[in-house]
Amino acid sequence: MKPLMMAALLLAAGCSAGTRAAAEPAPPPSPSPVVTPTSPGSGIPVISPSPTATKESCNGTSVLLSEGFPEVRGTGKDAEVWGLLFAPGPPLAKGKEIKIVWRITGEGPLKVKATLADGTSAKLAWGPEVHGGSSWHRPGEEWGTGFVFPKPGCWKVELTRTQGSGYVWLSVK
Repeated sequence: MKPLMMAALLLAAGCSAGTRAAAEPAPPPSPSPVVTPTSPGSGIPVISPSPTATKESCNGTSVLLSEGFPEVRGTGKDAEVWGLLFAPGPPLAKGKEIKIVWRITGEGPLKVKATLADGTSAKLAWGPEVHGGSSWHRPGEEWGTGFVFPKPGCWKVELTRTQGSGYVWLSVK
């Protein structure tokens, strides 16, 4: 009798595992990959995972994670703005050089500055330098910069081209 009861219990458990109670919501779907038709110059299809918002940096800028470094999506005027942070954060570390790669649509050369509300400016250690090729797929041309943020706070990084501009907010501790 015991083996028969065990078989009945296993059968019942197996049948009910695929059903869900009416009041229990279905789990959210996992992000689907973003497919770029081909990698520039290679003809090889490129698949990049959709980034997931992980937290807010400061003043509304979302920090996004995919398979690599954190990304931030900026607010643009006649432009789309993205930043790839070569650092484990935000918050970013004060006093250390932080490499940030930017993609911004628009036209013309890029000017970049970072300031605090009290007027303090971050040191632009290098850049903006135009990047010729990249595996990071976001709209616009790509530039690299190196910033040193001298003190903690919520930093506004402003990017300006002849046509198009934008900004992101970065938390520094």
